[in-house]
Amino acid sequence: MADQDLAHHTTVTTSEPLIEWLASGCKPVERWRVGTEHEKFGFHKQTLAPLPYAGAAGVRALLEGMMERFGWQAIQEQGQPIALIKQSSFANSKASITLEPGGQLELSGAPLRTIHDTQNEINEHLHQLGELCAQMEVAFLGIGVQPKWPFAAIPWMPKGRYREMRGYLPGKGALSLDMMTRTATVQANLDFADEADMVHKFRLALALQPLATALFANSPFLEGRPNGFLSYRSEIWRFTDPDRCGWLPFVFAEDFGFARYVEYALDVPMLFLYRHGHYQAGGGIPFRAFLQGKHPLLPGEYPTLADWETHISTLFPDVRLKRYLELRGADAGNSATLCALPAFWKGLLYDAEAAAAAWELVRHWSLSERDRIHTEVPRLALQTSLPGQRSMRWLAEQILPLAHAGLQRQNQTNSKGCDESVYLKPLYQVVDSGLTPAERLLHAYQERWQNNVDPVFREQEFESFYADCE
Repeated sequence: MADQDLAHHTTVTTSEPLIEWLASGCKPVERWRVGTEHEKFGFHKQTLAPLPYAGAAGVRALLEGMMERFGWQAIQEQGQPIALIKQSSFANSKASITLEPGGQLELSGAPLRTIHDTQNEINEHLHQLGELCAQMEVAFLGIGVQPKWPFAAIPWMPKGRYREMRGYLPGKGALSLDMMTRTATVQANLDFADEADMVHKFRLALALQPLATALFANSPFLEGRPNGFLSYRSEIWRFTDPDRCGWLPFVFAEDFGFARYVEYALDVPMLFLYRHGHYQAGGGIPFRAFLQGKHPLLPGEYPTLADWETHISTLFPDVRLKRYLELRGADAGNSATLCALPAFWKGLLYDAEAAAAAWELVRHWSLSERDRIHTEVPRLALQTSLPGQRSMRWLAEQILPLAHAGLQRQNQTNSKGCDESVYLKPLYQVVDSGLTPAERLLHAYQERWQNNVDPVFREQEFESFYADCE
């Protein structure tokens, strides 16, 4: 029986199998990979309106075009394609294309050995997508928040998972529906060797997540005007659902490990249940009650590992633990900046010397200081103040060379002899200038665009990008 089938048939009644499920992600260094996921907003080129699901120039037509022309296989729900999957051209694993609630298209890349492979994967995806977009007169925008259209103008995708989230989340956070329909991110997924390695990486990644938010801040507009933030996407997440979002103070406690994360996840209310091919409301019941056979919608029934895996996927902290670590703090950008995020984290977290030096810079912050930094960074980005009368820009000036050196020591080169540090160039431009992507857009809005947000669709439009050696 395949692992997935086994998960669907294995009933659990205690937390031990849940801990073991997380621990099963441990891998030796030679098997470490980096996965990169990025989201983007589709729009009609003539009107700039977001793409609906149906229609000749809609999301479904794009998915079907990817199937017919490039061999992607459909994942269907109620007879409609809602995702695609395909063997990666760059690894012995699969990549997927999925839909976010408001029609944002996401490439969930395969776990790949190098950032060069990641760039090639992204270029292949954008080439395929570009062929279809040219025929349909549509395009995709790389930015953290939909800059022009109000919530009422955003179409919803026909996925049962999102129907249940749409019903539940507004009762938990005032901006939860904006999170679903009007935000886009880029994230990196990284491996760990054992529990101690996971703990160290989780803590460092969580401590530095505000720095990633600042460096990639790229969401200064809402409904055609400046919104007062540099990363409004991050601010939206602060008002989505406190039960399952934000940063996790307990990660810095001495007893943190797989078991402690399971305890946290058990107490998070369930968003939904998946039974017989359909999503149904989870009733806001903590998973712990389900584990005890006390879920009121399924009295006497116990969960499977598949239920646990589904539940884990509905937790949205800044760093999320599955059988790998997901680093989720950055705004989406255009195609020229996507690989900067996985390169940044690979340089720090896959190099022991870089990780140790980075941790020394942030390890002494108190929990109250960490909370303040997380609160202020969406608005202030690189100008956020840090303990010791420092700024986030100062921290970036210290951390970025560590990531650069870490990538150079890993010494994974492409056919031109470039190591992966070449992908950090956009971040050096941010730090050297002191201007985040959001601030550059605001300057353009005020100076070149005459207070009109429409040109952002052209200037942040996706296209293939190839990093060159100096």
